[in-house]
Amino acid sequence: MLLLKELMRLATQHRTFYCYVLLSIWIFLLIAGMYRYMGNVESSSGAGAGFGPSSGTISSLGDNSASSYAQRFAKYRERCAPLAQLQRLDDGGILEGWKLQGVLLVIRHGDRGPMSHVRTTGINCGVAGGTDNLVNRYRSFLHNSSSSASGSNHMYWNKVGPFHGFPLLPATERGCPLGQLTYKGISQLLHVGDIMHQVYAHPLGLLLKPPLSRGGTETTPHTLLNSDEVVVYTTRYRRTFQSALAMLFTLLPADKWLGLNVRESHSMAFCFGECTCAQSALLRKRLQAMGDVQLLRQSDVLEAMQWIGGTLLQHTPNGITNPFEVVDAMLTVLCHEAALPCRRKKRSPTARPARKNPNQELVDVINIDQDETATNLQPEANNGIVEPESNEADNGNPSAPQGEADHQEGCVEVNHVDTLMSFADDLSKRSADHAYYKLSGLLRSYGMIRHIVSYMLKMISGDRTKFVLYSGHDCTMQYLTAALGIANSQGQTIAYASRLAFEVYRSEAHTDYYFRVVYNGRDVTQQIDFCEGGKSLRVTRDSRGNKADLCPIENIIRFLHEDYFAPLNATNFKEACGTTNPPKANEF
Repeated sequence: MLLLKELMRLATQHRTFYCYVLLSIWIFLLIAGMYRYMGNVESSSGAGAGFGPSSGTISSLGDNSASSYAQRFAKYRERCAPLAQLQRLDDGGILEGWKLQGVLLVIRHGDRGPMSHVRTTGINCGVAGGTDNLVNRYRSFLHNSSSSASGSNHMYWNKVGPFHGFPLLPATERGCPLGQLTYKGISQLLHVGDIMHQVYAHPLGLLLKPPLSRGGTETTPHTLLNSDEVVVYTTRYRRTFQSALAMLFTLLPADKWLGLNVRESHSMAFCFGECTCAQSALLRKRLQAMGDVQLLRQSDVLEAMQWIGGTLLQHTPNGITNPFEVVDAMLTVLCHEAALPCRRKKRSPTARPARKNPNQELVDVINIDQDETATNLQPEANNGIVEPESNEADNGNPSAPQGEADHQEGCVEVNHVDTLMSFADDLSKRSADHAYYKLSGLLRSYGMIRHIVSYMLKMISGDRTKFVLYSGHDCTMQYLTAALGIANSQGQTIAYASRLAFEVYRSEAHTDYYFRVVYNGRDVTQQIDFCEGGKSLRVTRDSRGNKADLCPIENIIRFLHEDYFAPLNATNFKEACGTTNPPKANEF
């Protein structure tokens, strides 16, 4: 009996001992794990603080880190125009007591591939999993209606004219071709067209079927819309052409879409004859020089530009000198939610054959669609070879020695992206607020505003024209918004698939005509100098009591003919463009 009690006592003591041992081991492991975690955090943050080789990178982390950096970059992705950003907001169409006479719509094309050769391995520029019903419907319609004999999955425009033979869809579903529209861009414009359909199709009578012919039979679909009921202008680039047709597909009935005729604008400014202007080029050059000075003052931005550009760009024979070219390359990553890129250490250089012009084999590709913000600030190409506009522009942005950067390895870090993109955003806003930006916009958009006003007058005079589309570029909308004084929260940055609508109305009570301006769904009529305050009429827009501002048509006519060139101390376009000394203005 005593022996049994002694055994039970020893067992109880050992049980307590085992508990202490297990508890001690658990505490030890917990402390060791905390120290290890803190060490990783310090290593990762230390690597991201500099430019060059790094061990802890976002590119190699798990899904949680990828989602966190996606949220962090959301503000930069606004210019990418995610579908959630394309919404119907203040767009009009039906105002109580008012008849919609017509709409003039200016759009920027949708998502495109980079303007420079970028390492895009692993980047998907398409629509995820084919889940976009509008894209599927558009593609199916083209397959069924095309008469292409090539068997290709991207059909061609078969009407006579400057766009004959242009493909209607991007060549690849996932690719990011140089300067070309992507399937994501097609999706964006289809959704914009769907919004325009909801707002304008019924009030403008675009859904009405054409009258029957005298014989009582309907005409063939390809001849239904050979009138000026819907007028389409686009520059001779595939991305603007494809964007226009994608937008109109969801706006119009199929038979009217098949009857469209597309007209060419020979200028990205849609200047229609009022184009050549030395003064405008000088103003933009002065503005660019101010930006160069800002860049030179910020060594951290220069370093970020060199590191990101060296990691992403493939062909930099003249160095990396333009921050907007690097921003454009970085957007290829950000807009398609790809992992931040890395670079590997290059092998030792080997003997090379005689050097030839690096652009020689790329001329045909680059000159197809070269434009946009990344290259608006660069000199124009001459026979495929880019020449600096001046020594100041050529030497303004120093680049790091290429050999030293090429032999480093590492990854683009979050703080690198923040540094570059924040600088680009700040410079964009400063540029848009500068006096030279508005003056240059007045000169560049004069021809387009004249063209818009002429169509407004046609609409109020009973002409058949109901809808006019200008499918252009970011610079198209930069010039126009600058001239009209329309503010943009992103400065001079214009998001993909942006839209600027001029809605023309007639009062049902009397025969007065008004218009309103809507930018990306927001009523901006009051921002225009000749429409602000008491110069506009405020009316009820819907049953919920929302208001709309209507500006008299005569205000924009008076502005065009009497006040347009006053800020330039001139009375006409020729005089304003012939001035050799632009007005003085402060630096940024």
